[in-house]
Amino acid sequence: MEKSILLDHGSGGLASQNLIASLFLKYLKDPVLSQLEDAAVLPSKEGQLAFSTDSYVVDPVFFPGGNIGELAVNGTINDLAMRGAVPICLSLGLILEEGYAVDELEEIIKSIANACDYAGVPIVTGDTKVVPRGKADKIFINTSGIGMVEKDVNVTAKQARIGDIILLSGTLADHGITILTSREGLRVDGNLLSDTRPLHFLAQAIIKDFPGAIHTMRDPTRGGLGTTLSEIAKTTNLCMEIDEQAIPMQNEVRAACELMGLDPLYLANEGKCMVLAAPEHSREILHKMRSIPEGRDSAIIGRVSEKHAGRVVLTTESGGRRLVEPLSGEPLPRIC
Repeated sequence: MEKSILLDHGSGGLASQNLIASLFLKYLKDPVLSQLEDAAVLPSKEGQLAFSTDSYVVDPVFFPGGNIGELAVNGTINDLAMRGAVPICLSLGLILEEGYAVDELEEIIKSIANACDYAGVPIVTGDTKVVPRGKADKIFINTSGIGMVEKDVNVTAKQARIGDIILLSGTLADHGITILTSREGLRVDGNLLSDTRPLHFLAQAIIKDFPGAIHTMRDPTRGGLGTTLSEIAKTTNLCMEIDEQAIPMQNEVRAACELMGLDPLYLANEGKCMVLAAPEHSREILHKMRSIPEGRDSAIIGRVSEKHAGRVVLTTESGGRRLVEPLSGEPLPRIC
């Protein structure tokens, strides 16, 4: 452990994982927490209760395709959705810097209301704090969410099985590249937009139509697809094999990554989910995902095997193969 906190500790990659394992889980020993899923699922008299919380410090606050407000709403909804939960309600916590413009705050609150209306998930409680000028950066948001999971639904990384197909619900790295180019003032041909959106409609549709066939769902946010797959591989001691040619990506995102020397596998997504599912339903699940607006660009990108236990293996466009390691370092802080 380092003697002080670094930006890398917020990357979602190896440094984050080490901090959680060596410090947080050293003292916080609850077995539900130790599963390190996107949301906790707890038994209740009415079924299973899902609970999740997330904080947002994205810079810039406003970006093409969204802002910190709708990002916070959609992000917590998606964490619930990835455990198979139907989101019920959210909390909203705001930390504001003295001097922040009220008209900008109003625009953010309006976008939160619109995102909640679209998702059908209300804000039911909240809190606001203000810190002196210079003690924060404009606005930070925390959202927590509660949802319900049907008794027979068990969507978790540990459910991944040999032979499962790996699906991605759309194009890779849209959010990460949009934030980077917006922050740095870079101009890229095309229409770069964040992909922030709620995923519970898509998640519930495939869980309902293919009971028992959906084993694992994750939204590859911080750390990107590569780190998310690495976490599942480590948890299950199975091999995640993916095909670079099969991964959907917008041309402008690909061009921007090549221009800046970035690997899209490690860039954040805020409106895409990865699904591990039974292979006998592969085509039907893909068709269902593509029939839903949030999944129209879905693709089968790989499968689960036992060839290289605990590792992620990428078949490159040139036909070679390489190991995909978890993110090391912080290429883009304050991505969400």
